[in-house]
Amino acid sequence: MNSCSNSFGGTKKIRLLEDRKKKRKQYGGTAHGNQIFLDGSHDEHMPPPNPMVGFSLPNYRQLPVDRKIPKKAIGRPFFYYENVAQAPRGVWATISRCLYGIQPEYVDSKHLCAAARKRGYIHNLPIENRAPLLPLPPMTILEAFPRYKKWWPSWDTRTQFNCLRTSVACQQLTGSIGALARTGNPPPRNIQKDMIKQCKEYNLVWIGKNKVAALEPEEIEYLLGFPKDHTRGLASTNRHKSLGNSFHVDTVAYHLSVLKGMFPNGVNVLSLFTGIGGGEVALHRLGINMRTVVSVEIDKASKRIFRDWWDQTQTGTLIEIDDVKSLTDDQVATYVTTFGGFDLVIGGSPCNNLAGCNRSSRHGLEGKQSVLFHHYVRILNAVKSAMARK
Repeated sequence: MNSCSNSFGGTKKIRLLEDRKKKRKQYGGTAHGNQIFLDGSHDEHMPPPNPMVGFSLPNYRQLPVDRKIPKKAIGRPFFYYENVAQAPRGVWATISRCLYGIQPEYVDSKHLCAAARKRGYIHNLPIENRAPLLPLPPMTILEAFPRYKKWWPSWDTRTQFNCLRTSVACQQLTGSIGALARTGNPPPRNIQKDMIKQCKEYNLVWIGKNKVAALEPEEIEYLLGFPKDHTRGLASTNRHKSLGNSFHVDTVAYHLSVLKGMFPNGVNVLSLFTGIGGGEVALHRLGINMRTVVSVEIDKASKRIFRDWWDQTQTGTLIEIDDVKSLTDDQVATYVTTFGGFDLVIGGSPCNNLAGCNRSSRHGLEGKQSVLFHHYVRILNAVKSAMARK
């Protein structure tokens, strides 16, 4: 059975888990050897670097990169895969092995904007002659939102936001922080410390005297590089959720910018796990025409957002599919024949079972949602096989 496949039999799962327990006991709690476990953990480890600035970033001096792309992964179709950088041990080694052994590029968006977003990217794109979107985004909270400067207490020393998540602080929490802020001018240091901790965790801003609130969806859109009102029309909860699961547009655009000179007549895109269209918004902002996009997304709210944006901004062909599991290899081959192949296969599978904030089901690449990564690999291989036969 291929290690990058997600089709494990029940008996094999049990046997692998038993072997894992034995090896942990034998080696003092750590599984050694070359066994690939169900959660993607094994002896290989690819920890993100510090700082997390990828192979290059605007305004950073580019360091020499020893990057090897095997011959079978060079050129069209270009592919681009994204997920959370701080996944369980061994996950990125497994992802890399499934994607032609290509080294991940780790980037924290705090080096590009006023909010952190630690992500890993595996792609076969060139890394020379990249160009950022202009104008460059503001790098600090008060540069992005100067109206809050009037109310920002001097003891709150935050200059950037933490990762923008799918959930927001409740009114009870923001109210309690406001009450604590009124305990002194300034409040005692121990209370300051507790308030700053909560403000960091939930990305709260000071909107009045001793008054904090969560970021509005429009503000998150701005920080992530989406157009104003991109998610408007949905309930606030759905807007926060869809934005929390999205790409950081400026980072993705910086990586994809190399395509502009390569495809002056536009691109055909296979977009897996499209979400609210972060990849497509990046291509649009780069001025790259999308002749055709085959979009695969199961979430109805995200599909509505993406469809509305497409109808307002694009003239190309959009084909929508509900689920990566329903996209067969034969369908992929038909699309390759119809459109002459794909220039870009882009996507980021669900991070639910990889993210550090998931305390209950952080099961790695074989978790209920994150197992869908294997469909990205399957579909990419189907595209490459169909294009090789042309």
